[in-house]
Amino acid sequence: MATPIMRDKVPKTLLNRATGFLEDYTHTLNPYAGCAFGCSYCYVRGMPVATFRGEAWGDWVDVKRGARELLQKELRRALSRGPVRIFMSSSTDPYQPAEYKEQVTRSLLEAMADMPPDFLLLQTRSPLVARDIDLLLRLGDRVRVSMTVETDLDEVRRAFTPSAPPIAGRLKALAKLRDAGVPVQAAVAPVLPSSERLPALLRPLTDRVVVDDYEMGDGSGGRRTRRLGLESTYERLGLTEWHSPSAWRIVYERLRTCYAEEEVRISQAGFAP
Repeated sequence: MATPIMRDKVPKTLLNRATGFLEDYTHTLNPYAGCAFGCSYCYVRGMPVATFRGEAWGDWVDVKRGARELLQKELRRALSRGPVRIFMSSSTDPYQPAEYKEQVTRSLLEAMADMPPDFLLLQTRSPLVARDIDLLLRLGDRVRVSMTVETDLDEVRRAFTPSAPPIAGRLKALAKLRDAGVPVQAAVAPVLPSSERLPALLRPLTDRVVVDDYEMGDGSGGRRTRRLGLESTYERLGLTEWHSPSAWRIVYERLRTCYAEEEVRISQAGFAP
């Protein structure tokens, strides 16, 4: 994959009011605009931030400058008005490749470690999150890292998300976070074709799993995702039976062989604080 076009951006605001699927949170927080992982099923592809850009999703990333200082101001104001529950991130991956150099996400965590929100959900598919264990531990039980593990089959991962980190690296990161004492969950979201061994891989790493699919999780009842034309990928893999609104139940029932009912959450409830 080509290196995405990187541009600097000086945002006027960072904390945005959370609504809809994320209504259990007060704010969303995106360290970057755009996402180099460019996942084929990403619901953001159908949102204005992507459709009005004039460049393909995955081909560009805006780096938000001055983010730490701006968040400090906004967070102080928000905390003075009531509880603050932050979802990071709703339209980008906070640990995409740019973060290795730019460290915008780390700077935001530094601000939050000094001035903790009531809760932070850190959603990623990148092993880089383990770099920030020191800051995550400062947040204690006010943070949860949610690691996307939508399949255990790396050939499936390569077909749908070729620029995203391999599954093995994500599992290793979950183990590092768990061993350090950081609260974690695995997000099988969206459900992609997987094998029967997925629950056994996740069980030693976390006691909390969320299962989500296109219909429940794309914010439009699956309409945004249907416009992306993913059927051809399922057909190429010979796995069309997984392109179904009921496919998530296959994974749910498999997880229940290793997990208690209260440990496996469905869609929106699984991402709630």
